Order: sequence, then structure tokens, then C-alpha cells
Amino acid sequence: MKMVKISWRNLWRNATRTNITITAVALCVAILIIFQALIIGLIEKAVSNTTNLLVGEVQIHANGYLDDRSIYKSLGNIEKVRAFARENNIGIVERSYGFGLISSGKKSAGTQFWGINPEFELNYFDFANNIDEGEFLSETSLNKVVLGKKLARSLAAEIGTELVVFVQGADGSLGNDLFYVSGILKNIADDIDRGAAMILKDDFDILFSTNNIVHEIALNSKGKFEAEEIQKNISSKLKDASVMTWKQLMPFIDSMVDQMSAFMLTMFSLIFTVAASLGVMNTLLMSTYDRMKEFGVIRAIGATPWRIIRQVSMEAILLTTLASIIGVIIGLGISLYLQVYGIDFSGKGNLSFGGVVFDPIWKASVSFKIVLLPVVLMFVTSIVASLYPASIAARIKPVEAIHYKP
Repeated sequence: MKMVKISWRNLWRNATRTNITITAVALCVAILIIFQALIIGLIEKAVSNTTNLLVGEVQIHANGYLDDRSIYKSLGNIEKVRAFARENNIGIVERSYGFGLISSGKKSAGTQFWGINPEFELNYFDFANNIDEGEFLSETSLNKVVLGKKLARSLAAEIGTELVVFVQGADGSLGNDLFYVSGILKNIADDIDRGAAMILKDDFDILFSTNNIVHEIALNSKGKFEAEEIQKNISSKLKDASVMTWKQLMPFIDSMVDQMSAFMLTMFSLIFTVAASLGVMNTLLMSTYDRMKEFGVIRAIGATPWRIIRQVSMEAILLTTLASIIGVIIGLGISLYLQVYGIDFSGKGNLSFGGVVFDPIWKASVSFKIVLLPVVLMFVTSIVASLYPASIAARIKPVEAIHYKP
């Protein structure tokens, strides 16, 4: 306790220098906390958007379906997947896909039709809630269609617009029918915005002359299970299907998440902790030379080099402790604000990564980890930085120190 009092008193011999160092270290801690919170928030949002919006944690297709998306490559053994989802309380949706032509007046466009169950889509995924105009499909929405935003714009379609649909059925026949626009989606993903037309599964089977075929099953536990765990369990039950995680389906997003994590751990930690440690070292080095005669007297009356090293290191610990408390208060306060309100990029247009549109409000994510890492790094680097000036003071010879002239 006596050493703590002496070290605390020594810190304030030059109050201006100490205050400047405390301010610099506190700002480094605060910036580390804020940037960590923002990066982790972006990572969590990227994963959440990818899995919860549309893709799910795992998708199942017939072997080779993703190569050409042929209507004839449909899934079998669906009951096994349904049973697995029920047993583990995992959300499951079944989708059918087919290509055709859709027209409104003199405008037409190639379209991918989605045959869906709206109840399951609304329960387990978020994209169905992203309606810009009108309303999403319901079980009674026969001959109704929900369009991607850019597709609706290219067709000049509005709510209630009559659309003429032409497709080639699975049996080789030509299918055609009239549909009415019930809803237009917000910007969600590039492929959906430009060419998705969502209809009821029953309408799909009639239009494409199919018998309840399924091309895609998306599973979403919403974080209850790891995607790889679901993939492993499903793969053991299905030998003739392709089971892929969202990381395999969206490699750009997965790569972006890994790169952001590495960037956070290296760039921010390295730059700011090095800057802070240099500040601490500079303060203690100047303090050491100012007190060189004092150290000489202490050595002359029997103080050991280890005693001096401990004292200088204690000064670094006290300085870092005070700076860290201030930095945590500032950084945590700003991070909590950003967690609630975020940074609004809506004026810059839609944020899109890997074809998936993100919420333009960039929010932070606050956890104990974002506080612990900067504080621990700062303490370790400050203690290490104190060893150099401490070693100078410990090695000084009493006679040289007493006659030392700064």
C-alpha cells in the first residue's frame, strides 16, 4: 500500500504531462471499444441478414440443381427433413422455382417464379415482412403475386395491376394465366429485386403443371444451432441431396466476416495499443530522468533494483487504471448510444454486400468482450512499456545518479 501511495504521488509531480498521457490512453481505450462495438455489430448484422432474411442457416437442393436450376431436379425424402426440423424445433420452408415471362401492357420481363407457403415464410424468415407497398401473400391469395422492387418498376406495375404470365410447364405444355399484384417488396437482394415473382405453392403447381414438387428447403434455427451442426445431421439422413450452409452459399459474406474479425484484432489493437504504450513509455522515461538523483539516493541507502522496477511499473499500472476507467466510461457510453440509434447511412443509398441489402442504420453491438479486450491490451502494453524506463532507473549507479545533471 505504501508503494501505491508513493507511486501515485510521483505521477502528479508533473501534472500536465500525466494528464496528457491519461487523455491519450483514455482516448485509445474509448476508440477501441467504439470500433469493436461497430465492427461486431456489422458482423452480427451480416450474419443475421444472411440467415434470417432469406437464405437460412442451411439449404437443401437436389444434386446438381444449383448448376442449371432445372425444374426437373426436385427433392425427394422431404419427410425426413420435416421430421428432423420438428424434432429440433428448427424453422423450415419449402420453395419451388420456375422460369417464365411476365408482362404488363407493352412491358415484359423474364422472371423466376417462387412457389411458397406464406405462413411459413412469415414465421421463420424476415423477407416477407419487408413489403414496400401492398401486402404479402396469404393462404387466400389465389392468382396474386408479390414482385421484387426493380421488377415492378421495369413493368410499371402497381398494386392491383393485371399481369399476363407465360411459362413452359414441367410436362412440356405451355402455361399461361392472369395474376394481380398484391405487394411489392423493398430492396432485399439483387436477384430478388430484379426478377422474383412470388406466388402461392398451389398456383405454382397449376401454372407449371407440377405435382407439389420442391426445389429448395431452407432451415433456420435462428442461432439455436450452428449451421455446420445442422448440415452434419441432415447430411447423414439424405444421401442423394446437396446440403450447404449459408457460408458455402454466400462465400463473399463469409469472407467479409472473417476479414472484418481479423482487421479488428490486428489493425485497431496494434495501432492504438502501440500508440498508447509509447505515450506511457514517454511519460515514465521523462519522469525517470527527472528523478535520477532520487533513484541514486534510494539505491545508496539499500534499495534493490527490483524495488525500483516495481515502483516504476506501479506508476504505469496506476496511470493505465485511471485512463482505462475514463476510456471505458466514454467508449461504453458512446457504444450504448450507437447500439440504440446507430449511424444513419440512408442518405447514401442502399448498403449491399454480396448481393444482400443491409439495413442502412449501422448499429453497434455491446458486450463484455468489447470492454475486456482493450483494457487487458492496454494494461499489458503499458506494463511492458514501463520496463525500459524502469530498467534505466534500476541500473543506475548511486554515485553517477547523485551527480547526474539533466
